[in-house]
Amino acid sequence: MGDFWVFGYGSLMWRPGFAHIEAQRARLFGYRRALCIYSFVHRGTPARPGLVLGLDRGGSCVGMAFRVSGDSREEVVAYLRAREQVTGVYLERLLPLRLENGDRVEAVAYIADRGHEQYAGALAAADAAAVVSGAIGQSGNNEAYVTSTLEHLQALGIRDRWLEDVCGQITAV
Repeated sequence: MGDFWVFGYGSLMWRPGFAHIEAQRARLFGYRRALCIYSFVHRGTPARPGLVLGLDRGGSCVGMAFRVSGDSREEVVAYLRAREQVTGVYLERLLPLRLENGDRVEAVAYIADRGHEQYAGALAAADAAAVVSGAIGQSGNNEAYVTSTLEHLQALGIRDRWLEDVCGQITAV
């Protein structure tokens, strides 16, 4: 099989965890980065959920596209499923991207399942900040997850005004 692409919009961008041939900035149209997934394990608990990123419908999202050798397809897809599908809140899709160099490719991406119990919906920044503030899960503090995400995006030169607004309001909550 030929090479394939994987789209990262959160921690996958700076910590992909799999070998790749190439990485480029890319834009996915029709979906936006959002804190739209309640976290019952990694950044919260069922009693006190936190929020983690998902791709939700609407807008567009700048992230990273990784070209992976076709020889590694089974191994990389198995890794991604283990990483992204712990509770089944994401749907695996093959979606069109526009790479920074102008090329158009299809990439494996994980979008929010709007029918899943962990789907939080489109939250206002203040509401997202209120959920994030004080939530802690197995992987740590939810506030640190959100602020670290914003710092990593900024280091990559990617602006996310909504996430900036959420971070600004976390300190105010």
